[in-house]
Amino acid sequence: MSTEPATKPFVAIEAVHFGYGEEATVDRIDWAIPRGAFHCLVGRSGCGKTTLLKLAAGLLLPQEGCVRIGGAVLTGPGERIGFVFQQPTLLDWLSVLDNVLLPLSLKRGLRSEDREKAHALLDLVSLGDYAQRYPWQLSGGQQSRVAVARALITEPDLLLLDEPFAALDALTREELQDDLLALCAHHATTVLFVTHDIGEAVYLADRVAIMAAGRLHHEMAVDLPRPRGRELRYGQPFNALCRELRRAMDAAS
Repeated sequence: MSTEPATKPFVAIEAVHFGYGEEATVDRIDWAIPRGAFHCLVGRSGCGKTTLLKLAAGLLLPQEGCVRIGGAVLTGPGERIGFVFQQPTLLDWLSVLDNVLLPLSLKRGLRSEDREKAHALLDLVSLGDYAQRYPWQLSGGQQSRVAVARALITEPDLLLLDEPFAALDALTREELQDDLLALCAHHATTVLFVTHDIGEAVYLADRVAIMAAGRLHHEMAVDLPRPRGRELRYGQPFNALCRELRRAMDAAS
């Protein structure tokens, strides 16, 4: 990918429109993400969040408008884009280590440094001792950790996540949010994270947008210190931002 001038966003979604028949799923959306920023998109089920994420990934192409990554128009799935789906989608017949290495092994022969990198990622998500286990031997939270490590093995410039922690219990979800923040800060990864959870969006993001009926109705900067930790969730600034976001979601409905 080309290097964009510092004044330009790394990810630029420009007047993007996509629909099925006469129904607009994504209705002329503009959105920009600076390099290294963590943005969240919140909204109710069916509002078009996942479709917009697939457009940002190049898995779908806009019917109008365009998506630019580093200044270049996206015409298909980008090599420097990682995607984490709602379900971990691990291959049961591969070990945890081989699941993490899968994006590399599909492109070329594996090298010793690839395995070292995979082991390092598993250590970062607290699964260093699980490398030779299989997905069916893991909990749901552990499978989600493997999916995040797999998405980061190629060191993507942009990481897109579609409600990856929605099915997990609250405590596991909080632990994974902390793991994700640490991993993305370590690699300076640009992130667009889709969720329906207001608290999750405020905890993770530098900026949050609300989507309803295919359009963006509100955006909000999250001015909270980093690195973020458990106590932040109980402070007045965090709860005030959650309240503001909830009111904006109600207004957009």
